[in-house]
Amino acid sequence: MKSVRPLLALVFAGLALASFHGGAAAAEAATPPVHQRTPDQTFLTFPEWYLVHSPAEYAAYLASGRPPSAFPLFSHIGQFWQGYRAVGRELGNYPFNGGYHLMVMVIGTSTTVEYAVKGAYEHTVGRLAEATRSGPAPVPEEVFAARYAQAYVDFIRVDPWYLFDFGAQLRRMWAEGLPLSGPNLLRRWERRFALTTELLVKAGYAQAIKLGTHAIYDAPLPVTAVVLSGAPARDAAHPDYALLETGAAGVLATIPRYEGFTAYSRWLAGQGIDFREIAGNRGEVVASLLVPAQWSPPPGATARVLFVQPILTRPGTVRVVLATPIDRLGGLLRQVESGLGGSAIEHVYDF
Repeated sequence: MKSVRPLLALVFAGLALASFHGGAAAAEAATPPVHQRTPDQTFLTFPEWYLVHSPAEYAAYLASGRPPSAFPLFSHIGQFWQGYRAVGRELGNYPFNGGYHLMVMVIGTSTTVEYAVKGAYEHTVGRLAEATRSGPAPVPEEVFAARYAQAYVDFIRVDPWYLFDFGAQLRRMWAEGLPLSGPNLLRRWERRFALTTELLVKAGYAQAIKLGTHAIYDAPLPVTAVVLSGAPARDAAHPDYALLETGAAGVLATIPRYEGFTAYSRWLAGQGIDFREIAGNRGEVVASLLVPAQWSPPPGATARVLFVQPILTRPGTVRVVLATPIDRLGGLLRQVESGLGGSAIEHVYDF
């Protein structure tokens, strides 16, 4: 995932990121070294991706027309740190990845501050202004906020958050015309103040991150190398599958990273293909499912449940985070796609 890489992490991440470079499993891997990544990263990627899951939940919440002041920002702070603590318990057998931990700590701290400030504002000023709105229909600024939130989520599923054009969103909001008369003026101006402040702060922060990132790091590889049990039937909907070679170990290919990794994993599993290696690893890979609260793994399942989180704006639905052997990932995806227990695949966490 590449949507969150705050500025302080840029300074320090390189100091310890090389502390572990694959170990014995990677040394025996069929994956070329340039595509190998450390086995602990599938666990550490969850906290990063929570910062996509959380904005996605917020965007869906706003789109439903529910009041922003009731969104559980403070509980989302707790869920981020709960997830980080839970995956951290799985890392005892791996050398300490100081750079990645530092990055997660920084993004967690910055998100905690952001959500705490926003939550305090929404529970006071926002709630009072919300109470002045006549009728249940959202004001134009609330409609804009929902569109902006969804555009942001769609962007960060694929690209780094700091490349999102916050300035363009700000200009678009003010280009829609000033509310000088009519109903709900207090709420409309309050929303404009809140959105303008948020967009200006994020635009400045994003620019700083962008400059630091480009100065320190080369662009990361956009693909993950996988060793598969067979070659898929190609189709126009999955043009980024690239065959590298076929050998005794299996079919070596590359597929997209980040959000694309989940989509391509589902596509491969749907053709009955299993994974043998991902990024040079043969151990476990982490995935999350969205399931009914009463869900439990089927008998004989090889996946381990790491932790469970309620989806706070969808009562009765929980996020189950699992670790499954890489060679069983395809089977897990096929089970879920078959409608097992009302579950749905949320994400497969690339290394």
